[in-house]
Amino acid sequence: MGDLVANLSLGFGAAVTPGNLMFCFLGTLLGTLVGVLPGLGPITTIALLMPFAFSLEPVTALIMLAGVFYGSQYGGSTSAILTNIPGESASVITCLDGHPMARQGRAGAALAVAAWGSFIAGTVATLLIAVAAPLMAAVALAMTSVEYCALMLFGLVATVVLASGSVLNAICMIMVGLLLGLVGTDVNSGTQRYVFGVPLLADGLDFVALATGLFGITEVIQTMIAARSPAAERTGEVKSVGLTGEEWRRSWKAILRGTGLGSLLGILPGSGGTIASFASYALEKRVSKRPEEFGKGAIEGVAAPEAANNAGSQTSFVPLLTLGIPTNATMAVLSGAMIVHGIQPGPKVISEQPTLFWGLICSMWIGNFMLLLINLPLAKLWARGMEIPQRILAPAIVSICCVGVYAVTNSFAALAIMAGFGVVGFVLRRLDCEPAPLVLGFVLGPLLEENFRRAMMVAKGDLGVFVSRPISLALLIATALVLLSLSLPLVRRERSLLKECEA
Repeated sequence: MGDLVANLSLGFGAAVTPGNLMFCFLGTLLGTLVGVLPGLGPITTIALLMPFAFSLEPVTALIMLAGVFYGSQYGGSTSAILTNIPGESASVITCLDGHPMARQGRAGAALAVAAWGSFIAGTVATLLIAVAAPLMAAVALAMTSVEYCALMLFGLVATVVLASGSVLNAICMIMVGLLLGLVGTDVNSGTQRYVFGVPLLADGLDFVALATGLFGITEVIQTMIAARSPAAERTGEVKSVGLTGEEWRRSWKAILRGTGLGSLLGILPGSGGTIASFASYALEKRVSKRPEEFGKGAIEGVAAPEAANNAGSQTSFVPLLTLGIPTNATMAVLSGAMIVHGIQPGPKVISEQPTLFWGLICSMWIGNFMLLLINLPLAKLWARGMEIPQRILAPAIVSICCVGVYAVTNSFAALAIMAGFGVVGFVLRRLDCEPAPLVLGFVLGPLLEENFRRAMMVAKGDLGVFVSRPISLALLIATALVLLSLSLPLVRRERSLLKECEA
């Protein structure tokens, strides 16, 4: 307990400096804005801000970028409630009851319970991070390259399970990401791989250009080509934001259940807050004494998923900061931001960068409080912000993308790479292939290769080292079980198709 108090004191000392407070507020404000505006999202925004963040101190940059991430979880509920268009994937489930509440004239109550639920969940989840992260880091420090290799393999396979859409597509995207991560110069032999005579590729594909293209440019293309819903059902002006005693009575248990479930699911590889919000909604409907009200304006149907998605989003920082494993695409982009600043995500962050680690953790408490102040009084302003036309928003995003990528790389070729990945990302989405697993494969691929090579050098090429160590063996068994859970539905599907063909 004494160590925890000392660490939190160190963290608050770093987080409450004027500069860090300002950038924490800026990050949470931008996060709320991109959550409110459908189509932007935290991944795009973080990718756009990375060039600017590169000029800041590492702790300041991470505080700002993290604020964008968990701030977007707050903002996503606003558009879901008022227009039935989720600003974030994690807010999809909020539409089911949030928008019916708004149509019934209860928009203020829906917005209030979403804000308070997110605040309570974020506060509790941050406390869990402060307690659990050092314990996980202590275990991780005892791990060698063998265990890290097995852990990264498990993370990649687990991502396939939790990714939406086709399993085969998700596997293919991870493989493409792994191959893209191999582009560049081999650190061991100095041999250039897959550069095709292009000098720019000698140092590998630039992460900022790749992420900005896949998310920023792709989103702009989709906005310009795929027609946005012209008949978004708006609910008029928000008169007041608040909860009655009866609404609090019905909400607080749902908030606590959503917080607990979201905190646990956020640690798992996959979609983090999205999975948590869907799971908490299903749980709340099952335990409710009024399940018939769900989908018609039940306040528990807003409270539980909003608490779960915010808790899950914040606890998803634990694997990144303690193990160096990003559990979703946003964490992969944040991992890239840390690497750009010369910080390798993993257990040594706590021991070698304690001010950065604890400053980031404590800034989450401050950021959640800022978000409560931003969202409750400014609900009317956010409602007006959703009316910004895409013909103004799209060119602005493209301009920011180009300026940002050029500022980092100082190369027009990087702009071409960004544009190319923008087209690739659009094609992938048209083929129902998520770009998120590709980004995870791109980030984890080089780390997986590095740890595998190191393990083979220590073991003198003996693959048996992976099954002779208990932790590595347990991770490989878990990976095999995940693969088995993937293959059995596929086998059953193939057999049923074969029987239909024979018939």
